[in-house]
Amino acid sequence: MVTRRNVLQSATGAAAMASMAGSAAASGGRTIEVLGHRGAPALRPEHTLASYAKAIADGADFIEPDLQITKDGRLVALHEAELSHICDVAERPEFASRRRKITSPFGALDGWFVVDFTLAELKTLRLKERIPAIRPANTVFDGEFTFLCFEDIIDFVAAESATRGRLIGIVPELKMPALFASAGLPLEDRFLDILSRHSYLKRAPLIIQCFEVPPLQYLRKKLGRPGNIRLMQLIDDLPMKPMDVTLKGGSTTYGDMITPQGLKEIATYAEIISPDLRTLIPMKADGFLGAPHPMIKQAHQAGLTVHGYEFRPENQFIAADFRDGQGPNARNVKGSVAEIHHYLRAGLDGFFTDDPAVGRLAVDLFTG
Repeated sequence: MVTRRNVLQSATGAAAMASMAGSAAASGGRTIEVLGHRGAPALRPEHTLASYAKAIADGADFIEPDLQITKDGRLVALHEAELSHICDVAERPEFASRRRKITSPFGALDGWFVVDFTLAELKTLRLKERIPAIRPANTVFDGEFTFLCFEDIIDFVAAESATRGRLIGIVPELKMPALFASAGLPLEDRFLDILSRHSYLKRAPLIIQCFEVPPLQYLRKKLGRPGNIRLMQLIDDLPMKPMDVTLKGGSTTYGDMITPQGLKEIATYAEIISPDLRTLIPMKADGFLGAPHPMIKQAHQAGLTVHGYEFRPENQFIAADFRDGQGPNARNVKGSVAEIHHYLRAGLDGFFTDDPAVGRLAVDLFTG
């Protein structure tokens, strides 16, 4: 019988074993991959060296950098374009004049934006925990780390791979390519140039993800189909339109993309489809999970594997089926493992997680 206590104990053991083995687990003829979402942000501030290091130590098969572009054309790991909630820019008088208001497809925004800074300037800023009310333990690391460019991350992962004796994958996301291109800062060729200059990425597993279609089609044409590189089509809320479609005034929605015909089209340029978890298995009004979406089976029929984003170990992020009574911000390892198993039984082939140790434990229990 799996109890809360031995689940917690097993998490440490699973992470230790994973740091030595660490390969994706296979079950029932399919491979289940654990992807460290922004590293391991449940335990360390996101997109820091500490977050990536923790994810690798805890058994992630891949670590994920979200890539945005700086004023001088460098790709940096950053999820949202506005900076003040993840670093000390608002406290730095030398950058006070950079604050501005913009109107974006996401609405009006007020703050400091990545496209207004060079990489050297970003390197002077210090990162902090993005959601301190939910993850107060992470605030002890505030100020200890700075922004990372993509090259920094590749070098770090290559060093970790050499140290640990296993290949560690990278799953970069190209953030809002159409929006950056409209500002004169296209991402794709800069990204390809970096790939061409780093030998580790010629042998390590690489999954390139994007919410837009044209960048993935462009990368497929340029890269071909090397054995170590796969492309992942991300799927947002089904009524929404990809950014490139929105900017062009088109009508295609993510819902259109996950029809049987849409999935066949995705399979012409990508190997993986990755919707939000609550799209894969919708959550009902009472917070409990409903029936799995037919796209899981249909994607498999189209030749795609199905990943999902993202599992988080705190109760407020877990479906009501699996929460405990410890409060919304409490870590619930047992419940998170049970939720992951529910999705794996529905056919999920891999997943992003804020806590790769919990993800590794879930996969090990599921396969073993």
